[in-house]
Amino acid sequence: MADQQEQIGRPNPDQTVPVSVEPRSQDSNGPSSHNLPNFLLSVRLKYVKLGYHYLISNAMFLLLVPLLGISSAHLSTLTARDLAQLWDQLRFNLVTVVLCSTLMVFLVTLYFMTRPRKVYLVDFACYKPDPARICTRETFMERSELTTAFTEENLAFQRRILERSGLGQRTYLPEAVLRVPPNPCMEEARAEAETVMFGAVDQLLAKTGVKAKDIGILVVNCSLFNPTPSLSAMIVNHYKLRGNVLSYNLGGMGCSAGLISIDLAKQLLQVQPNSYALVVSMENITLNWYFGNDRSMLVSNCLFRMGGAAILLSNRSSDRRRSKYQLIHTVRTHKGSDDKSYGCVFQQEDEKKKVGVSLSKDLMAVAGEALKTNITTLGPLVLPMSEQLLFFMTLVARKVFKMKIRPYIPDFKLAFEHFCIHAGGRAVLDEIEKNLELTDWHMEPSRMTLYRFGNTSSSSLWYELAYSEAKGRIRKGDRTWQIAFGSGFKCNSAVWQALRAVDLAKEKNPWMDEIHEFPIHVPKAVSIGSTAK
Repeated sequence: MADQQEQIGRPNPDQTVPVSVEPRSQDSNGPSSHNLPNFLLSVRLKYVKLGYHYLISNAMFLLLVPLLGISSAHLSTLTARDLAQLWDQLRFNLVTVVLCSTLMVFLVTLYFMTRPRKVYLVDFACYKPDPARICTRETFMERSELTTAFTEENLAFQRRILERSGLGQRTYLPEAVLRVPPNPCMEEARAEAETVMFGAVDQLLAKTGVKAKDIGILVVNCSLFNPTPSLSAMIVNHYKLRGNVLSYNLGGMGCSAGLISIDLAKQLLQVQPNSYALVVSMENITLNWYFGNDRSMLVSNCLFRMGGAAILLSNRSSDRRRSKYQLIHTVRTHKGSDDKSYGCVFQQEDEKKKVGVSLSKDLMAVAGEALKTNITTLGPLVLPMSEQLLFFMTLVARKVFKMKIRPYIPDFKLAFEHFCIHAGGRAVLDEIEKNLELTDWHMEPSRMTLYRFGNTSSSSLWYELAYSEAKGRIRKGDRTWQIAFGSGFKCNSAVWQALRAVDLAKEKNPWMDEIHEFPIHVPKAVSIGSTAK
C-alpha cells in the first residue's frame, strides 16, 4: 500500500521502470501492470462519436461534390434544342434567372470557402551525426563509470537496460557527453542544437531547392532545451528568414511534439495562402544527461540519443506534382486533466538536487489509455466502411444491449500500408504490435530506427519513414500512419498519403548507404560484451 500511495512523479529510486525493459508475463493474478492494457476491449462511445464528428465537420465540402456532379451530368445530356427552349423560357422570366444564378454562385462560393486547403509534404531530411559521435554500449558504460557519479548497483542497472532496450552499437551522443570528463554547459548545448538543426535544414533546402526567403511559417519543437533567444530565432538568424515569418517555438511537450508541430503548421497553412512551412523536430541531450542515482531517471540516459529532422510543408497547388505526401488527417489526444497521466513523465530534482526526467511505474497504463482514445477517434476517419459497421454493431450490442459477445477488433492494416510508431522503447513497441495485431514487417521501421539511432524523441517518426523509403516500400497511393506519445500525457496521430513512388536513385536519407544491412535481428537479451551483427 505504501508504494501505491507514493506521490505521482516521484517513483521509488530502486524501482525498475517498465518502459525500457521486457514486458513481464502474466500470472495467475492477472495481467502485469507493466503491459499496455488491451484498449480495444473497453471502447468509450464518446470517442467514437468524436471521430465521426471530425469526419463530418472536416468533410462538409464533400456533400457539395455529388450535388455538383449530378448537376453537371444532367446538363451534359441536354441537346442544343433543349438549351434553346430553356433560353426562351428564361429570357422572359427575370426572377427565375436571378434566383438560379444566385443559387449557383452561392453553391460555388460555399464549396471553395468550406474546402480546406490541401497540405503537401514536399520533402523531409533527417540529421545523421558524424561517425565520431557513435556511442557503443561499451563506450556508454565506460563513460558512465568514469564520471564516478553512479553506484555499482546503478551501473549494473544501466547495463541491464542497455541489453534489453533494443538499441544497437551505432547510436549517437553529443560531444559534451562523450568527453572525459563530460562538459554539460549552455555553450555545448547550443552547439549541439545548431549542429542538428542546421544539418537537417541544410539538407532539406538542398533537396527541395526552396530558398530560405520563401519560408513563411517556422515551427520548432524541442522539449527540454529552451534557451533565449529561442531555437526558432537561431534558425531565423542563421538563414536570414524574412521579417514577417510566422515563428513558433514549442517546448516541454515531449516525444509527441513533432506531430503537434505538424498539426500547428497545417492550421496555419489553412489561413496563409501560397506558403511554405518549415517544421524542425529535435531533442537536446547535452544539458539533460542525468548524473544521479534515481533509477526512474536513469532510464532516459539509456534510451535517448542525438538526432533531429526538418520537414517542408506547402499549400501551393503547384507543389503537388513534386511533393512526396499529402497530409490527410491529424488527431490529437491530451490526457493532462488526469493527475496520474500528468505526472507519469516528470522533470524534477532528485534527493541530491540533480535534475532528471522521472518515468512513473504507471507509464505503460497511461500510454495505453491515451492510445486507446486516439485510435478510437481516428478509426471513423480511416477505416473501411465494412470494418466500421462490424465494429459499431459489436459495440452497440455490448454497450446498449449488454450482450456478452467478443468485441470486434478493427483491422487497421486495411486502412494503412505503413506504420511509423514512435521508437520510445522495445517493450512499448512489443505491446503495440500485440494490441494492434501488426506483423514484423509493419513494425520493422520502428524497431530498426530504435536499433540504429535510439530514441531521438520527436524526430524518430521521420527516421522510420525514411527507412520505409530507403527500402523501396513507398508506392503511389500508399497510406502511412504516424503515431507518437509523450509527456502531458499526449498521444497524436498523422495520416499521410503518398503522391508518388520514391526515386531511390535520387533519394538522400540517413539509411541509403547502409540499408542493405537491415533488417537486423535483435535478440531478447544482448550480452554487453558482444558485437552487433
